[in-house]
Amino acid sequence: MKITDVRTVLLTGPCTGDPFILACRKRRSAAFIEIITDTELVGLGETYAGYFCPEMVPEIVEFFKPVLVGQTVDDIDELWRRMYHCGNFWCRVGLGLNVLNGVEAALWDLKGKCEGVPVHALLGGAKHASLRVYASGGPSNYPKEQLARKIDHYLSRGFTGFKLGAGSYSEKEGWQCPLEPAAAADFEGGKMAFVRGHVGPDVLVMMDGHMGNSPNPNVTWGLETAAAVMDAVAPYGLFFFEEPLHYTDPWGYAELCRRSRVPIAGGECLTGTYEWRVFADCDAFDIGQPDASFTGGLGEFMRVAAMLEARGRKIATHSWGAGGSLMQNLHCAFACANTAIFEASVDFAPLHSEIMCDSWVMRDGMVLPPETPGLGITLTEKTKARFPFVRGSGEFNSVPGKVLTD
Repeated sequence: MKITDVRTVLLTGPCTGDPFILACRKRRSAAFIEIITDTELVGLGETYAGYFCPEMVPEIVEFFKPVLVGQTVDDIDELWRRMYHCGNFWCRVGLGLNVLNGVEAALWDLKGKCEGVPVHALLGGAKHASLRVYASGGPSNYPKEQLARKIDHYLSRGFTGFKLGAGSYSEKEGWQCPLEPAAAADFEGGKMAFVRGHVGPDVLVMMDGHMGNSPNPNVTWGLETAAAVMDAVAPYGLFFFEEPLHYTDPWGYAELCRRSRVPIAGGECLTGTYEWRVFADCDAFDIGQPDASFTGGLGEFMRVAAMLEARGRKIATHSWGAGGSLMQNLHCAFACANTAIFEASVDFAPLHSEIMCDSWVMRDGMVLPPETPGLGITLTEKTKARFPFVRGSGEFNSVPGKVLTD
């Protein structure tokens, strides 16, 4: 079996079926890579770059295509190395590596289909019989009565844990987040007291500061604010607190880990082992959050997870892409012994459900290892036709001159 072509498919569809996230984000874009062969088999992968800057993906895929045409999938690591090396000056971290991630994922999907095994078997085999799943909840919808309805909705869907954003979100006022240490600590501490009082002690609760991707460039916590917030929420038994600082400050993260009683998580914005090592070497995270559609490839994900495991750290996959992204993360999560928990959208949108088909199986708040050969994803012509790409549908951080309207 030889590769004959590599293609990019851009789509735009509903962001999610979750009504509480739809309040702030109505649609999503997605970028899929198809690897065509001289057989009936097609490899499929997703790059999370398609959620942010989909228009940029096809040209980068075309750049990598000559490296793959005429090749087999016998040695995916070598094909990855060739693509990575040919983009040496611009692909060590960032967008080039994001797109390479989707191409490499499609290679693993193709190899799994060819050998008749799920991808996690190719990555070393499943290390877990099942994994606990938490509901990725986006913002804290306010007022608090709305927040309670949001939590009840997630628990009604079978989840036994959920994550909420820092600050508050309402359709009238948008996202609001105190910056000063005392005000931020008072607000987040009060919120967690309400949440824990609502759900009791047994439900897992996580928080996300979104400081690595703040909707407002002027709203970012510093170390003292983050530390004050950690002290305020510590009595409520959080499983972790994600992104309490910006990713330009690994040393601040390291200091926060030393000072905080709450496990500090992060890493969704990081690409490649080189960038991850900067954070890992100074113990910047208690729990790392690589993304198998963004970090640089499934192979890179495994290397990052091993790097963290060697330092006694757990991982909790970041999974906010479409169906390909979610399944890529799921296979990697099962293949890593130090996976602590898995992130999933609550109500799958069609760009999740139509692509994953029956490969996603969740029971009693736990997800089971995928059994379908490859990644367990399919992109039909019907789905392509239903969700034509809309230019400008990627999500970005609003700034003067370029304002996100959806």
